[in-house]
Amino acid sequence: MSSADHDQSSAPYLEAIVAYRDRDPARFHVPGHKGGLGADPGLFAALGADAMALDIAQGIDGIDDGPEPTPYALAESLAAEAYGAEQTWFLTNGASQGNHALCLALAPLGRQVVAQRNSHASIVDGLVLSGGIPIFIEPEYDPDLGMALGVEPDHLAEVLAANPQARAAFIVSPTYYGLTADVAGCVEVAHAAGVALVVDQSWGAHLGFHPDLPASALSVGADAVLTSTHKLGGSMTQSAMLHLGSSELIDREALERAVRILRSTSQSTLLIASLDAARRQLATRGEQLFGETLALLVDVRARLRQVELIELVDESFVGRPGIGGFDPMRIVLDVRSVGCTGLEFSEALQQQHDVHPEMATHATVVFVVSLAEPAERLDRLVEAVAATAETLARAEADNEQVHRPGPSAGCIVPPREAFLGEAEVIALDHAVGRISCESIAGYPPGIPALLPGERISAEVIAHLREIAAAGARLHGASDPTLTTIAVLREERPA
Repeated sequence: MSSADHDQSSAPYLEAIVAYRDRDPARFHVPGHKGGLGADPGLFAALGADAMALDIAQGIDGIDDGPEPTPYALAESLAAEAYGAEQTWFLTNGASQGNHALCLALAPLGRQVVAQRNSHASIVDGLVLSGGIPIFIEPEYDPDLGMALGVEPDHLAEVLAANPQARAAFIVSPTYYGLTADVAGCVEVAHAAGVALVVDQSWGAHLGFHPDLPASALSVGADAVLTSTHKLGGSMTQSAMLHLGSSELIDREALERAVRILRSTSQSTLLIASLDAARRQLATRGEQLFGETLALLVDVRARLRQVELIELVDESFVGRPGIGGFDPMRIVLDVRSVGCTGLEFSEALQQQHDVHPEMATHATVVFVVSLAEPAERLDRLVEAVAATAETLARAEADNEQVHRPGPSAGCIVPPREAFLGEAEVIALDHAVGRISCESIAGYPPGIPALLPGERISAEVIAHLREIAAAGARLHGASDPTLTTIAVLREERPA
């Protein structure tokens, strides 16, 4: 789809729904709130007249479904141009929807794919849908901080050589902590093996829009890339994009079909418009806005380094195994010397200072900085961190790391077969050695500790209990109390 008649300063989808609203048409179509007239007064007051009036059904006024090129198609085309993609799809069910589509297209029934073991839970959910078989690759790991890092190209080469049937490899970069992998090296290795490289760049929708940020995965040759645009790109929660690179290793039509079958027939115009607008801002003002924020962050980091007992995870980590770069839009604190856990530190920040981090672990606290963060808010963060470190400082540290299970032995049973198979619910204490029907991930960051098809070990049970006790939400667990778990029913002799 050509965008020759438009430039990056336009937002065709946003402009089309605004034009429809501004005409004040007689709406005899869904949604039933009719632009806000029939909405609950409290909802109307909370969201405002403009948001309600812009909530429009698909197919109205040719915005989504009409003569080509529609405003929707033009918006996706502009996004592809901005990101350097051959084609871009807007996603209104988050990057998870993109992972599901990629699995359907690249890992059909019985097909093997290599997947980073600490990938988001939606990868495994996608394999449940598609019937694909995962060959897991372990990322590098920092045992002191309890951080999973990136996949090393040499390790990827070994795994691909040992699994020549695999036709795609899924890796994650950047991590929750803003640490990027050597994506260019992984691209080279994957392509040498004739394998498509897919990068979950959910935490890097902004990469490529300022020279001081790490390179985007598309710019170094990745075949497909997911960007969770709502995270750091400025769009609304639950909106994301899937980008196809200049790849001969991915069937574009197959991926198009997969996206289509997973797409709601009632997509939110608000989410789509937010993607269109976020792309415009990144393309036209991103470098300026990021430049201003990055300049502020130089001073912020200098001040945080002066806070007693606080260490920073930053660009000094680049060059360690699994770390090819660092995204400075993340502030990551190592609080071990304070003598508390990151979870305790985060709770104190919230309760005492109303400062809310993105994530906390036993050792770290992670803050996400926006592309237009006010200096006053960054000052507030620094002051709150300094006060909290002083308040919580203990003579003796008591922040032993959460137990980490050993490397996964892989799925004994394909995830689809395990998830859809005949299950029985048993006490977790009796589940050692059984095959899990569940995918259970501590959230955040949503990385599965146990997958459907994996054999349950005593180590995994201990890990699940530890992260639950530490305050993590167990995404996917049928029993959040961890008293019971669903396992495949065993065949018993007659």
